[in-house]
Amino acid sequence: MKTFESLFSELKTKIENKDPNSYTVKEYEKGVHFIGKKIIEEAGEVWIASEYEGNEKTAEEMSQLIYHIQVMMLAKGITIDDIYGYL
Repeated sequence: MKTFESLFSELKTKIENKDPNSYTVKEYEKGVHFIGKKIIEEAGEVWIASEYEGNEKTAEEMSQLIYHIQVMMLAKGITIDDIYGYL
């Protein structure tokens, strides 16, 4: 099972290695605007799942939101510690 920290490390490694087959690398290379649209999309899906689709689907959508947030963190050079400083 992945943790927030292990996922972040995995995504960072994929981006650093520029794996041409990685969806993460492709999203990262499309930039902040594209990543932002994915975050908005996933946030809406979290809300819809919370309202109508139960906890399992909600957890799945939340995991996808976290993924896209982490890609944005990497695109903006924001670290986990930067985030933790505001919690």
